[in-house]
Amino acid sequence: MVNSDGLDPFLNGLDTPMFIVTAVDRDTAARGGCLVGFASQCSIAPDRFVVWLSQHNHTYRIAQQATVLAVHGLAEGQRDLAELFGTRTGDEIDKFAQCSWRPGTDGVPILNECRRWFVGDIQDTAVWGNHTGFLLTPRDTGGPTDAPPLMFSAVRDLTAAHPA
Repeated sequence: MVNSDGLDPFLNGLDTPMFIVTAVDRDTAARGGCLVGFASQCSIAPDRFVVWLSQHNHTYRIAQQATVLAVHGLAEGQRDLAELFGTRTGDEIDKFAQCSWRPGTDGVPILNECRRWFVGDIQDTAVWGNHTGFLLTPRDTGGPTDAPPLMFSAVRDLTAAHPA
């Protein structure tokens, strides 16, 4: 039996943690950041993590000129930060003027409100559909891991700044 609903029947009811990815252009120092739901550890030895960025958004364009990305694990109760980075575009506003951050490795923004984060060197990229995967090797890590993550179910109703 062929189902024309695509992956919806499979994905309905699954819940995944949400992340914010930040980047800085190595040449212009322009910053970007976006809410990401597609991310996963993809290797144990060596440690590798992949984040998929929509090719439609501002952060993707910045990430293409970056050497590192910072991945921030959102905690329960950080919906406001998810909303800032998920429903607004860096094409129109400076998201970093609306939150607390500090420069990390190679100048990549580290969001002070996110207790769990890592900075990874970009090892490779691959295009899959309308997203590009950025393969990261962790370099710097910070924050305790005691807070439960903000899950997709808590932000499901947000409208993305750019269409998928």
